[in-house]
Amino acid sequence: MKQVIFEIKNNKPLNAQIMEMTLAGDNQGVKAGQFINIKIDGFYLRRPISVCEIVDGGLKIIYKIVGKGTEVLSRMKTGEKLDVLIGLGNGYDLTLSGDKPLLIGGGVGVPPMYELCKQLIAQGKQVTVILGFNAKSEIFYEKEFENLGAKVLVTTADGSYGIKGFVTDAMKGLDYSYFYTCGPEPMLKAVHKQSVTDGEMSFEERMGCGFGACMGCSCKTLTGNKRICKEGPVLKKGEILW
Repeated sequence: MKQVIFEIKNNKPLNAQIMEMTLAGDNQGVKAGQFINIKIDGFYLRRPISVCEIVDGGLKIIYKIVGKGTEVLSRMKTGEKLDVLIGLGNGYDLTLSGDKPLLIGGGVGVPPMYELCKQLIAQGKQVTVILGFNAKSEIFYEKEFENLGAKVLVTTADGSYGIKGFVTDAMKGLDYSYFYTCGPEPMLKAVHKQSVTDGEMSFEERMGCGFGACMGCSCKTLTGNKRICKEGPVLKKGEILW
């Protein structure tokens, strides 16, 4: 973990609730699946947001406007500075992917799949990506994943686009060597049950400090309590207790 002052290069909407922000600054040591913790003036707690992409000279994040903090963040302009803790969490283990990894993102769990997808394709892997949303109006980054060279399947709960249903409906019959996923806990639980290989799951959790000091995001696993912000957010399929 280190503290970095980033400059906002771009802060734009992807849809009515989702924003994409590009930050310029020192990204050294950041890995796919990690998150950053942003200090927002006027708020006591930092905001944890997953890394979407590691870009030349900075980072790209995607966040949902869900409260006052992210609403303030959404109004920040190019050139403004942010105090950010980077290199938080453990990230994904790419060495376990096999030749045909499956990536599954639900809603705001989609962004961390992008950097992971980019790195796996750079290794020559055949990547399939499932993106799950409630409705067509919420979809983002479908084309971006396709442009990386991944096979992309989109599901919507209301059937307004792609496969009607949930990400687990798109998983049926797929041939994959390993899976990586991020999303709300009910989705992760369903993926755990549906999956036919080992895999890794990134958990979304409310956090106090973001680096393991407050113990506020602890969860039980087969090997004892683990902090989502420190030993996570990525946990192996086989260690998760539901």
